[in-house]
Amino acid sequence: MPVAIITGASKGLGRAFAEALAARGWDLVLDARDAGVLQGTATALEAYGARVTALPGDVTDAGHRAALVAGARLLGGVDLLVSNASALGAEPLVRLAELRLEGLRRALEVNVVAALGLVREALPSLRAAPAGAVLTVSSDAAAEAYETWGGYGASKAALDQLAAVLGAEEPGLRVWAVDPGDMATDLYAAAVPDDDDPRPDPVSVVPALLRLLDERPASGRYGAPALLEER
Repeated sequence: MPVAIITGASKGLGRAFAEALAARGWDLVLDARDAGVLQGTATALEAYGARVTALPGDVTDAGHRAALVAGARLLGGVDLLVSNASALGAEPLVRLAELRLEGLRRALEVNVVAALGLVREALPSLRAAPAGAVLTVSSDAAAEAYETWGGYGASKAALDQLAAVLGAEEPGLRVWAVDPGDMATDLYAAAVPDDDDPRPDPVSVVPALLRLLDERPASGRYGAPALLEER
């Protein structure tokens, strides 16, 4: 069975995508910081017959990243690496004039440095996979100028560039940066707690991610809404 590593997998889009893969017969290595919530997710996904390794930890820790890849190798390798774990830099979000530099550093460490570190750790296994792929979760804040989203958006823009260069440097892989669009997630609630407007469930984004796996388009940046509309 193919094996996926998914960071930030205990809830939201990470969990929804993990569940879809488990239903398709994938084996999974899941990461999140909350051990209890992560184990609950793993137990639920095992009901599909998937082998699930739940490894709580912080993706900025090199030892934890190595453990994620080692766990995947025990299941057979790494066919898909999904960098979904994210940090905002400030909760709630603030204007750049008020953004603490420690917060910006945290966003860059989680969203960019850790993502690259995990790719580097997994590259040998990804190259050896029959259809190795890397999927990074981006944001429209990486391409648009929204007030208070500067630090988070800058980190996602940097992640997009890393994904683009990785795709050019690793032609044997598929490297997709995906803007999922608006979603009702804990991350968004922490970013803008006063916004009560309804937003789509992350489950609605999953068919766009599955389409990438099924059709394996060229490496690049994709918007989930466009992928869904073109079906």
